Amino acid sequence: MKIRIIGACGSGKSTLARELSRKYNIAFYEMDNLIWDRSAENRRYPDEVRDSSLQAIVGSDAWIIEGAQLKPWTSSSILEADLIFVLHPHVLVRDYRIIKRFLLSRTGLQTWNYRQSFSNLCKMIVEWNHQYDVQDVIEMTSKHGKDVVVITNEKQAVEKINSTYKPATTMF
Repeated sequence: MKIRIIGACGSGKSTLARELSRKYNIAFYEMDNLIWDRSAENRRYPDEVRDSSLQAIVGSDAWIIEGAQLKPWTSSSILEADLIFVLHPHVLVRDYRIIKRFLLSRTGLQTWNYRQSFSNLCKMIVEWNHQYDVQDVIEMTSKHGKDVVVITNEKQAVEKINSTYKPATTMF
């Protein structure tokens, strides 16, 4: 099973990927961790490293990849996916999650992949949340001949997975 999860900042992509990974025993990957070298602040991996890492993942038998990114270099994750979920809870739910994550990480109550700044918080809310266009995602994936399933929560994802991957029954 190969699943691609796409969504705005604060939509719950990482949480959904982690839960599906646990439930179905499939490795999950955060697209941001293919882009950012976490050993230093604001350091990106070279494009060649990022691209070869993604190709190694999509070449495996099963995976869950989450990320807001829908750029040409991510197209293999769309082309190879069996299911593509667009996670799209209400914008105010996403705002709440972004602010909560910011406060928890800044106060040290929750670890995060990077140190968030106030300007980064503003960018997350305005650009990566309020300006996020689900219709663009649907159009871009359809250009690759793929359909997406727009969902708002984990339950909907599990229902779709279970209806798509029904266990084979034996006839006697």
